[in-house]
Amino acid sequence: MKPNPFSQAIAPTVGAGSRHRHFVFLQGMPSPFFARVADILRQQGCRVTRINLCLGDRLFWRGAGAVDYRGSYSRWPAFIDAFFAREAVTHIVLLGEQRRYHREAVHQAKARGIEVIVTDFGYLRPDWITLERDGMSGDSRFPREPEAIRRLAARVSEPDWSVRFVDSAFRMARADLLYNMVNLLFGWLLYPGYRRSDMRPPTPIYTLASAWRLYGNARLRSRMDHIVRGILASGVRYFVFPLQLDFDFQIVAYSPYATMGDVIGEVLDSFARDAPPETRLVLKEHPWDPALSNWEHFTQERAKDLGIKDRVYFLRGGNLDALIQASAGVVTVNSTTGIRALQLGRPVKTLGQAIYDVPGLCSTQDLRSFWNQPSPPDPSLTRDFIKVLAAMVHIRGVFFREPGLSHAVCEAARRLLDDGNAPMPPRS
Repeated sequence: MKPNPFSQAIAPTVGAGSRHRHFVFLQGMPSPFFARVADILRQQGCRVTRINLCLGDRLFWRGAGAVDYRGSYSRWPAFIDAFFAREAVTHIVLLGEQRRYHREAVHQAKARGIEVIVTDFGYLRPDWITLERDGMSGDSRFPREPEAIRRLAARVSEPDWSVRFVDSAFRMARADLLYNMVNLLFGWLLYPGYRRSDMRPPTPIYTLASAWRLYGNARLRSRMDHIVRGILASGVRYFVFPLQLDFDFQIVAYSPYATMGDVIGEVLDSFARDAPPETRLVLKEHPWDPALSNWEHFTQERAKDLGIKDRVYFLRGGNLDALIQASAGVVTVNSTTGIRALQLGRPVKTLGQAIYDVPGLCSTQDLRSFWNQPSPPDPSLTRDFIKVLAAMVHIRGVFFREPGLSHAVCEAARRLLDDGNAPMPPRS
């Protein structure tokens, strides 16, 4: 096997115990990330297996150790449990623990004492990747107690906060489209029992609609920036409400809401009823929202019915940092924008399960109190939280573009070979 140049920096940290580890990779990003991490693990003496669930999985896995699961979803629990037992698996690595097949695999793994490592885009942006034990958001082991966070912060160093890598939205969209098109056109031939693992609309349609919407938003940039400048210049008191994707697991798994429409309705109702009349609300569409549900029209009609249409703005772009910085606060379900708001020192109210929903960071007020007198985050606790978050559940890099991809591969392999991320205590 051709040596991986990135493994040279890792080899001195690896002990003889590597040969007793068996890493199983399930579904990941449509990127070389998992395959290249696996190459390093294999070169360091670990056993590595990939379980392909669909043709798209197979497309992005190069190398030995692949197993194709072609059975029905109903037989998947028995298959994966037997596989774990028979093959002496020690670790599973996967993208998001809430995917259909992943939920069952995580359940079986935890019952057997197998280490679960979950990866996804980072809570921190733009050039961080999450690499976290057990699960994310509501399933995260990250402490929610301020004193526990402060104790951990004393043990870790301050990271370099400068932006080091840039990812490619074009490459991500292209890879996602390719992954889903091969599944749609040819996947049923080799994987007849496969069921998609997320809540999205038909995936090629979704990907094309998202890309078209992203292109349309880029064309609107100057207009949106002009609106943002107008809001800032007006001096009016306003709150920011960043929208999330309707089918994202952050909504369907880690919130009490079925759709973003439910969230928008609740927030607008409360704003109309409880917010001071001189206050404004700025909703900002998620940049990857394909607009299969027209939230702009929904918002305008609901605001009109509530008599607050002139107090509500809906934006498809604009400088989010500038909006947050001058705002009275941010209302969110559990968007990563909430973390950015904390970094900027603005009050944050969460409506779902968020890793940053910690007393002293997010407001514990109800919405009525938040509209009227929002409580700001504790600056020192915010600094400690961000430092611990970066050190213990993140690696630096990106999924789709060099050199950030190679850096992420190296860092992920190092963390896995060092037995996962930095120790994370069980949540009380």
